[in-house]
Amino acid sequence: MSDWWATHSTSPAVNGGLDMTMPGDISLGSGTTYFGQSLVSAVNSGEVPQWRIDDVATRILAAWYLVGQDSGFPAVNFNAWNSGGQHVNVQGNHKDLIRTIDAASTVLLKNLNEVLPLSTPGTIAVIGSGAGPSSKGPNGYSDRSGNDGVLAMGWGSGTAEFPYLIDPLQAIKARAQTDGTTVTSSLSDTDLNAAATAASGKDVALVFITADSGEAYLTVEGNVGDRNDLKAWHSGDALVAKVASVNSRTIVVVNSVGAIEMEPWVNHPNVTAIVWSGIPGQEAGNGLVDVLYGAYNPSGRLPYTIGKSVNDYGAKVTYDSNGATTQIAYNEGIFIDYKHFDQNNVEPRFPFGFGLSYTTFQYSGLSISGSIGSGSAETGPGSSLDPWLHEDVITVSFTVQNNGTVAGHEVPQLYTAPPTSTRSAPKNLRGFDSIYLLPGQSKTVTMSLSRFDLAIWGTTSQHWEIPSGSTGILIGAHSRDIRLTGSVTV
Repeated sequence: MSDWWATHSTSPAVNGGLDMTMPGDISLGSGTTYFGQSLVSAVNSGEVPQWRIDDVATRILAAWYLVGQDSGFPAVNFNAWNSGGQHVNVQGNHKDLIRTIDAASTVLLKNLNEVLPLSTPGTIAVIGSGAGPSSKGPNGYSDRSGNDGVLAMGWGSGTAEFPYLIDPLQAIKARAQTDGTTVTSSLSDTDLNAAATAASGKDVALVFITADSGEAYLTVEGNVGDRNDLKAWHSGDALVAKVASVNSRTIVVVNSVGAIEMEPWVNHPNVTAIVWSGIPGQEAGNGLVDVLYGAYNPSGRLPYTIGKSVNDYGAKVTYDSNGATTQIAYNEGIFIDYKHFDQNNVEPRFPFGFGLSYTTFQYSGLSISGSIGSGSAETGPGSSLDPWLHEDVITVSFTVQNNGTVAGHEVPQLYTAPPTSTRSAPKNLRGFDSIYLLPGQSKTVTMSLSRFDLAIWGTTSQHWEIPSGSTGILIGAHSRDIRLTGSVTV
């Protein structure tokens, strides 16, 4: 979330004039609150209308009922008024599950000449501090406020203590011992000569680069919460360039809180693969190794667009060196991330929803059935909760086939394209699924659309409206790879 604020903040040293209070506090550490008796008094005096309280309660209870907490839900094991409470180890024996989730969230961005998955290479070079352990241990930095060693978590008050942390070098060495592979490492980001020496002549070279962020109450390497720019930290571009200059099978592994600029090396002919490992958590090394060696066919997809330049993005960081609060106009409106790129015909480096696999998939047989029906949405506060809006009325089905030689997951995505008269985004994600397919296997995928999925907010009428005309139904492998198209007409 910190990097969202980065698109609207005023200065690396000032958190955009935001109210840096903890939830419920009138001011940080004040011990006073706007809730409880203060809220009761505000309602009684007319400062806060009764309907606003009803609206807030309705929204809270809607989620409570939606997930079935009203019936048969496990009882909590603590009392919010008793700080002692009970603490239960919820991890149990979930290491394998955590490892699988780690691997499943890894995104393969580039894979020239099928350099991945690795197959018992004789020699491997592992380069960069992001491949190894932190000099202070997994929890050595307060609230994880250090980018030293494998970057498995950002920093701030929402962080947790690692029960353990498997770094990539540790996991690679374990696999190498099984395969009889010789591993050479250089864990310095700045000693380029050592990096080149380690990488030269090896069957494959893995380069680890990072970019971190967190909360503004902690400053990390001159970054006050938000990142100062979209560059890889520790001169990561230079490290990649050096290794790629001496090894024709260079694989870049990125651990980052969000998009970074990759143009200096993304098209280097010796950068044969790029693995986006994100912020992977405690099984960082094992999850990565599972993808690198093909024990898990990568199925992660980018949850954001990676542009070619900082100028490609719709919202910009606003810097104010004197620390004054800057008023933000939010002129981007609804056109954020892929919606901005689509609306302005900006070619991304890697689109929203993108991710490669070790196999290939074919889409066919789009079928769209159902109708909007009659009726209209409620108006006023809480109208977005109207059951009429959330009734599934359109069924979309299609077939996905694995036409490669490796089993794996495909993640088909459903986008809507509203009539141009609505001035909506050209494409809007409305559904996705993860489908596991054996080689040659095909499955029918079915997704449903509610009226809410097709509706837009009427700024004049002040309620949700389903626009007249044709709304496109687009099925693709990512936001810029649409395989099947159809429409719904109102």
